[in-house]
Amino acid sequence: MKDVVKVGILKAGCIGSLPLIEFLLDERAEREDLRVRVVGSGAKVTVDECIESARQILKQNVDLIVFIGPAQTTQGPSEARKLLKNSGKPVIVISDSPARRIVKKLEEDGFGYIIVMGDPLIGARREFLDPTEMAIFNSNVIKVLAITGVYKIMLQEIDRVIHELRRELTPRLPKLILDVDEIREKSDFKNPYAKAKAMAAYELTKKVAEINVRACFIEKERNKYIPLVACTHEIAQIAARLAEEAREIEKYSDTLVRKPHSKDGRLGIKEELMEKPVFDLGSG
Repeated sequence: MKDVVKVGILKAGCIGSLPLIEFLLDERAEREDLRVRVVGSGAKVTVDECIESARQILKQNVDLIVFIGPAQTTQGPSEARKLLKNSGKPVIVISDSPARRIVKKLEEDGFGYIIVMGDPLIGARREFLDPTEMAIFNSNVIKVLAITGVYKIMLQEIDRVIHELRRELTPRLPKLILDVDEIREKSDFKNPYAKAKAMAAYELTKKVAEINVRACFIEKERNKYIPLVACTHEIAQIAARLAEEAREIEKYSDTLVRKPHSKDGRLGIKEELMEKPVFDLGSG
């Protein structure tokens, strides 16, 4: 059994699932069963940036690569995946809804994947999007993905692969498309109204992506696309509020589920605020 699994996280561009992923794996910086290395291309997903980032992550000699970012159908991420495929390392691709179009290709290349349907395209029009607006939008999306359980589902899959690698098994890479059905079935909400609010928040973020595709790539007139991108960012803010309301319902009844990591990587679970987490003996 391996003492430590080395995880390499390759970031290209930005989606709501991306900024905090390495910290979600080790929320108190005390896990002893893994080491994490992060390489990023920054905001750009050009061929040069993605290839250079892929080469850098492969130099780290990691056991598992998580490749996360948008625009997986474009040339930059596609060329990076070619390098990762030839490395022989297990790879999990995490991306947004357009990546659904290449699921067959990902499977043929031996990649695992987690596609987050409610991780929306930002309103990237120069007349509207400045650094402050970008940060606010992503904070709203992050809140929705965290509260609705998307992050938990992602982490449980990555943790499972880490534990399999630690036992020196051939890992079963995830093949997940996270739509609202997964929020209904796999989230930890106890109160049905809380679950309904979380599902509504997630559906709203999907609508944000749909409208922003039109606003960013189809509409050419300023008087049409500017109100559309502003509209989507208002929707994202309401989605975040709905998600907060769902979490508050669970807090009021003291049924809010928490799943902390132990030092050896096992995932614990607790509901009542004042109780201690119980750790799964078989997950470490």
